[in-house]
Amino acid sequence: MKTPSRRITYTAHHERHRYDRIGWLRAGVLGAGDGVVSVASLLLGVAASNAARSSIIVAGVAGLVAGALSMAIGEYTSVSSQRDTEQADIARERVELTTIPDRELDELAHIYVGRGLTPALAREVAAQLTEHDPLGAHLRDELGIVAHHRARPLQAAAVSAGSFAGAAMVPLLAVIVVPAGARILTVVVASLLTLAALGVSGARLGGSPVGRATARMVVGSGVAMAVAAGIGALVGTAV
Repeated sequence: MKTPSRRITYTAHHERHRYDRIGWLRAGVLGAGDGVVSVASLLLGVAASNAARSSIIVAGVAGLVAGALSMAIGEYTSVSSQRDTEQADIARERVELTTIPDRELDELAHIYVGRGLTPALAREVAAQLTEHDPLGAHLRDELGIVAHHRARPLQAAAVSAGSFAGAAMVPLLAVIVVPAGARILTVVVASLLTLAALGVSGARLGGSPVGRATARMVVGSGVAMAVAAGIGALVGTAV
């Protein structure tokens, strides 16, 4: 009597990971934090030199616009370089898969042996993955290039510039709406609270410890603003 074969079924197991956010999250946190620190430090330095309110506002607006544009250009340039490298590697893999497929199969199997599979199983896995998607297998396992982590220059530029400008509005609005006597204190408090909120938000979006991210953001930025205010006061006294 023939024994019926067992049919193996798999149940999808969905987990919530946040690593796919790393590209735009990094750009957003960097841009927003830099926007607050740069413009707040600029405003504090100018205000500490006893400059007129109009001069402080002009400096703040100029710093906001220049900083946002600089972030956009810098992110676009750096991430474009990463994209160019990725595209060059992808093109090279395509050529090698066409011209030396056996050597590429051996290379893939060797990678899996290094990860703990037996040579026979590694060879079988490599053969099946190559049959399914040869380029994808090599990009993922040989080069570490995954589709949703690919470099996106325009996204990085837009997120960085937008987050910089949005966050920089906080210290600038504090200077505009607050009387002269409370201007410096208000800029410091508003900026530090914004930076703390950025640290908490970034940590929660990325699933990392909140306290550590917030402390990094607030302490480093507070030191930068204090240095800028001190230099502004010294220069204002000298001139």
